[in-house]
Amino acid sequence: MSARDRLSVAFAALADPTRRDILTRLRSGPLTITELATNYPMSRPAVSQHVSVLEKAGLVARDKRSQWIDCSLEAASLDEAAAWIEQQRAEWNERFDFLDEHLRATRARSRNDDTRNGEKHG
Repeated sequence: MSARDRLSVAFAALADPTRRDILTRLRSGPLTITELATNYPMSRPAVSQHVSVLEKAGLVARDKRSQWIDCSLEAASLDEAAAWIEQQRAEWNERFDFLDEHLRATRARSRNDDTRNGEKHG
């Protein structure tokens, strides 16, 4: 993976449905790779690789607990992605509001033109 900004790396990690599901499972608390692996039709190393991608994106942290390694959700990175999405949503809503206003004004002008034309020819 080439060096990119954190948000791009986070969205690339979120592009995979298995990784999104891992994040969903970690919402209820830390889990080991073994615990996570029981939920998927893939090997434990494959699940570990998915967790590594999430970890590099800053979405998951690993914490060594004696012989086990717990994986936990890193909410700050998700907050950054959510903030970007919310900013985009706000900008698009503003654009749609402007478009709606423009269309209403265009319809009103069209109705006024039709009324005037009807009066002239009637």
